Amino acid sequence: MAVSKKETPLMKQYNSIKAKYPDALLLFRIGDFYETFGEDAIRTSQILGIVLTKRANGDSHTELAGFPHHSIDSYLPKLVRAGLRVAICDQLEDPKSVKGIVKRGVTELVTPGVTFNEQVLNSKENNFLMAVHKEKEKYGIALVDVSTGEFLIAEGNLDKLLHTIATFQPSEILCQRLVQLPSQLSSQPLYKLEDWAFQFNFAYEKLTSHFKTTSLKGFGAEQCTLGVTAAGAIFAYLVEDTHHALLQHITKLQVLPSDEYLMMDQFTLRNLEIVHPSHHGGKALLHIVDKTSTPMGGRLLRRRLILPLKNTADINRRLDLVEYLNEDENLRYDILQLLKSISDLDRLLGKLASDKICPKEIGYLRQSLQHIEEIQTLLHPHEKMLAWLEPLQSFQELNTYLAERL
Repeated sequence: MAVSKKETPLMKQYNSIKAKYPDALLLFRIGDFYETFGEDAIRTSQILGIVLTKRANGDSHTELAGFPHHSIDSYLPKLVRAGLRVAICDQLEDPKSVKGIVKRGVTELVTPGVTFNEQVLNSKENNFLMAVHKEKEKYGIALVDVSTGEFLIAEGNLDKLLHTIATFQPSEILCQRLVQLPSQLSSQPLYKLEDWAFQFNFAYEKLTSHFKTTSLKGFGAEQCTLGVTAAGAIFAYLVEDTHHALLQHITKLQVLPSDEYLMMDQFTLRNLEIVHPSHHGGKALLHIVDKTSTPMGGRLLRRRLILPLKNTADINRRLDLVEYLNEDENLRYDILQLLKSISDLDRLLGKLASDKICPKEIGYLRQSLQHIEEIQTLLHPHEKMLAWLEPLQSFQELNTYLAERL
């Protein structure tokens, strides 16, 4: 963008906000439009295929490209899928009640690893944000999917780190600005944070405060200090950098056990064609066996294929459950019909907690909870099957509450 000796008040405001987000594309709300300027406008025009123009800026001109504010759900996914970090700057007061420049500020930073937008997300895949903390030759690892609330930590050597990346395929990886990572990560989508974000005491305080606990013993995370440190960096990034402070749907921290699952490296996953075919037009194992009826089931199946169990008793428990359902065709059919009407509960709850849900989606949530109650009723006589499952929570009170208000 051309430097002007004499900026207009609007461009002065824009430049002061843009300076806080130098590595993000800034969508600047002006009236009924989101506008971009300078280099941002050039990139926006190229990615979205919209007109690039110029406008006066004091004694010079600057590039300009924009779109109607109600079209943001169509255009934002294209920018994020292009690998951009997008800062959304909104008007913070009613323009009709203000004389002069309207107060504006960034209300959300959307990145490849931090989004609730359905057009960016794949319904049957997680969208993980990873943080990596290095101390000597060991690595702390944290993974969060803000759209579903899953929060995982682990620690180990370089092989463990590479296997974890191959398994969970994060969309974005946070790392320390002053710490050099191994060359194997050079092709990954890295984003560097200041070292203060990777402090154990800071992380411990943030996590215990969020979970409203005095320690992390209940999660089995007390000994996973490097993983906890990485998790703290994720919280710093979500709250401070991307303005995602509403994280009530993240209700637990899970330590990835190193002895329960078979961790496969990228080479093995690729050669076995588990989730991706090795050649164009081919089919991976996942695409052949995936007959799931819900997004949650699709994500779970994917996880179970790339993280196979090692414990024989756990494997047999799963097989017993499959055999039981296979032998009872009527039960299987009835459950299947109900599952087909259940929406993506994980992501609906994520939107609800983050204040991003719309009335129509609350209706989907109510309908889904009603169908879960029906599934619970179907399963009630099958004591043997219930013994293999985790207890299902009752939603009767919540269903009644939603039914009375929708």
